[in-house]
Amino acid sequence: MRNILFAGVALAALTSGTAQAQMSDNVIKIGMLSDRSGIYADINGEGSAVAARMAAEEFGNAINGTRIEIIVGDHQNKADIAANLARQWIDTEKVDVVADVPNSAAALAVQGITRDKKRLFLMSGPGSTDLTGKECSPYGFQWTWDNHSVASATARALVEQGKKSWFFITADYAFGHSLETEAANTVKQLGGTVKGSVRHPLGTSDFSSFLVQAQASGAQVVAFANAGGDTINAVKQAAEFGIPQSGQTLAALLLNVNDAHALGLETAQGLTLANSFYWDMTDETRAWSKKFEERTGRKPSMNQAGVYSSVRHYLKAVQDIGTDDPDKVAARIRATPVTDMMMKDAKVADNGRVFDDMYLLQVKAPGEAKYAWDYFKVLKKIPGDQAYIAPKDSGCPLVK
Repeated sequence: MRNILFAGVALAALTSGTAQAQMSDNVIKIGMLSDRSGIYADINGEGSAVAARMAAEEFGNAINGTRIEIIVGDHQNKADIAANLARQWIDTEKVDVVADVPNSAAALAVQGITRDKKRLFLMSGPGSTDLTGKECSPYGFQWTWDNHSVASATARALVEQGKKSWFFITADYAFGHSLETEAANTVKQLGGTVKGSVRHPLGTSDFSSFLVQAQASGAQVVAFANAGGDTINAVKQAAEFGIPQSGQTLAALLLNVNDAHALGLETAQGLTLANSFYWDMTDETRAWSKKFEERTGRKPSMNQAGVYSSVRHYLKAVQDIGTDDPDKVAARIRATPVTDMMMKDAKVADNGRVFDDMYLLQVKAPGEAKYAWDYFKVLKKIPGDQAYIAPKDSGCPLVK
């Protein structure tokens, strides 16, 4: 019996040592790379870091005795800075995962780095469909939304209301171009027309010249293919120009709850949008969002909720297989549907696209809001397989 006990202790020690050895560098290190000071800081930024920490805390900040560490960085909406930070983190600081990365140009740069260096990339901010299309990666996963899912849903809803002529005011970089293309394609497929478009630099403060062109076009819909601070400024100035009052409909192709908060219901009321998450949908989302608000002073955006979901799913994969080996973890992420407070049984495709459900929403009028942050009403649910581009049509070479 004594020999059996000694053997059992030895086996336990060996198993524990093996589990520890399978965790590289004795730490599971996640790099939160975001816009912490610019136009996307409100919908990502520090809130994304908080969401990642909340996910890690659910595991006690450790897996099999290996500490989980989260570091943060600011890419300043510059692709070269994003690439340099990602490379430095992986080469020098032994980061296992890069996460968040709003701004499609920055994300495409990071996708190349993480692909070459075989590190996981969890995206919950960039919208370009190229990230799960022609630029897909075995290590890249796009959570939360993409340009097709938000732009197509919004465009379809408005065209079906009879608003068939469109003019686009577009952020002049990869994200904005893609967002405009996805909406314009849907408009045309449904028999509508595009009367014109104009492009503005990222971080524009004065939209007056662009709005004048939109008014002159006579289009029924003035669509903003931008996000964050750019969308807030554009919608505010459009209201000051009297564009909605003159009969043209405003469409914000990417709008978060934080943007509605910044705009105020008086200005934002009636805007139609698509999101994959709204804090006030279920008891689960409300409970999690309450914890998030206690730390940040505001409700979470869908991007921040997506960071929590992606980091949690990654950590669960590591816990399940007992290693942070990138190839094994990537395979486990794809093999396991995503289920948490944000999404239920969402499939992860070969191209890295997470097929979560989207929701068509509308901003409430001031008289409809009953409490703080009561901004959206749900018009309908859009199942994931309808919201996103089918993997076989994505252009990703990983799709069999």
